Amino acid sequence: MSVIPKIEAFAADLTEIRRDFHAHPELGFEEVRTSGIVAQKLRAYGVDEVHEGIGGTGVVALIKGTGGGNRRVGLRADMDALPIEEASGVSYASTNPGRMHACGHDGHTTMLLGAARYLAETRDFDGTVVLIFQPAEEGLGGARRMIDEGLFDKFPCDEIYGMHNDPNIDPGLVRVTPGPAMAGATFFDITVKGTGSHAAMPHQSKDPIVIGTALVQQLQSVVSRNTPPTKPIVLSVTKFNAGSAYNVVPDVAMVSGTIRYFHDDVSDMADTRIRDLCAGMAQAYEVEIAVELRNVFDVLMNDADLTTAYVAAAADIVGADMSAESTEQATGSEDFADMLKLVPGAYCRVGHAGSIPLHNPAFVLDDAILPVGASIYARIVETRLPKGSAG
Repeated sequence: MSVIPKIEAFAADLTEIRRDFHAHPELGFEEVRTSGIVAQKLRAYGVDEVHEGIGGTGVVALIKGTGGGNRRVGLRADMDALPIEEASGVSYASTNPGRMHACGHDGHTTMLLGAARYLAETRDFDGTVVLIFQPAEEGLGGARRMIDEGLFDKFPCDEIYGMHNDPNIDPGLVRVTPGPAMAGATFFDITVKGTGSHAAMPHQSKDPIVIGTALVQQLQSVVSRNTPPTKPIVLSVTKFNAGSAYNVVPDVAMVSGTIRYFHDDVSDMADTRIRDLCAGMAQAYEVEIAVELRNVFDVLMNDADLTTAYVAAAADIVGADMSAESTEQATGSEDFADMLKLVPGAYCRVGHAGSIPLHNPAFVLDDAILPVGASIYARIVETRLPKGSAG
C-alpha cells in the first residue's frame, strides 16, 4: 500500500477530526456542528470557495488547479449519524444520547477533508474539484434536497465520485461494481383501521392485529410468487405497532418496512401487488387499510468507464492486487444514486479492519482507513484532471 506521503503525514490529524465527529453525532438535517467544523476546516486549508446551507446543512467547496482548465470533478461525502444508542465502548463514544455514527459517515467526511487539505496544498491538476459534504443520507433525502436547491446548476460537475467504508471485506481492498451496484428502495407504511373492543369480547371487534399479522405473511408472496427469480428483490417488514393495554383490542395496527430492488419494473410490480393485497384484505375483513409507498433511494448506477478509472486510481494507492471491479450487487441503498442519475461517476467500497457490521450499536471504524480513503479521493482527481490536459 502506498498512501500519498503528504496525506500520511497528517493522518493523526484526521484521526482526531474523525473521533471528534464520532463523539458528537448529528442526525440528518441537524448536522449544524458537523457542517460548521467542515466549513471551518476547508477555509483553514485554503480552498477557493466555501458555500454553506445547501440542502439545509450541506457544504460545497471548490479547489482550482494550477493549470487552469474547465473540467470539473465532484467528490462527495455524507455527514449524518443514525438514531442508535452507542455500545462500542470506545473512549470517544457518542456524547449525544440515542445518536451514533454507526455507518462511518464520520469517516467519510474526514476522508474528504483529508483530500481537500492535500488538493488545496498541491493543486497539481487542471480544472476544478467540487467538494460536496451532504446531509441526511440515511433515508431522509439529503441528496435530493441538495439537487432540488440547485447543487449541479450552481456547481456543475463532469463526473463525480463517492465511497463507503466496508468492514465486510479485507482491509485495504477496494471494490467497484459497474452498472447497477446498489439497490433502490421504497419504504412503506400500512395502516389497518379496525374496530376495538374489550379483550374478553373480541367478537365485537374487527381486530387489526389479526388482520395485520395475516398481511405480513401475505406480503412475502410478493417475493416468492410474483417476482421473477432472475430479478432480485428484498421485502422486509421492520415495524409492527399496535395496542397499549392487555385488555383492549386496539382500533389500529401499523405495518412498515422496505422494498429493495434493482429493476424498476420489479419495483412497480411490488407497489401494485402491495396495494392489491391490502385492498383485498380490507374487503375480506370489512375494514379500511391505507397504504403509503415512498421511493427513498434510486438504484445506484456506476458508469462503466469511470468504474475502470476509479479502480485504476485506487490501485495506485492500495496496489493492483487490492483494487478491482466486482460483480457483487449490494441490497443496501445509498442516495448518492440520485447524484449519479444526473452526473456520470462511480462509488467504491473500501475495506477496513473490524468484525462488527454497519448500523450495529457496537460498530467501530478503523482509523487506518482515513488516509487511504483521502488518498483515493485525491488520486482520482489527479488522474481525471491531469496536469497539462487543459492544453
